[in-house]
Amino acid sequence: MVYNKTINPKGVMMPKVQTSLRLEEETFNEAKEILKSLGMNFTEAVNVFASMVVQEKGLPFNVVASSYPSISYEEAQQKVQRSIDNIEKTEGIPSDVFFEKILS
Repeated sequence: MVYNKTINPKGVMMPKVQTSLRLEEETFNEAKEILKSLGMNFTEAVNVFASMVVQEKGLPFNVVASSYPSISYEEAQQKVQRSIDNIEKTEGIPSDVFFEKILS
């Protein structure tokens, strides 16, 4: 009996390797539930992903930069606080104006 080996689509016996991942627990659990509904487990999904990387010779999806400006956590806190202060001083502002202010 052979352990830790699979047969690839060309009929060649391939050894398996064990690896580990570090994921946020909530993300991992949610992914497992979604994959379960698709009839897969997490290991199978990782194997599919790795196979697609090999087939595509890169990530099997586009990776693009966000169109939103990148600001530090501290800058975001300051912008939110200024917006809250402004709301408290006035009687509020329309949501589109609020989001325009905090994103610019």
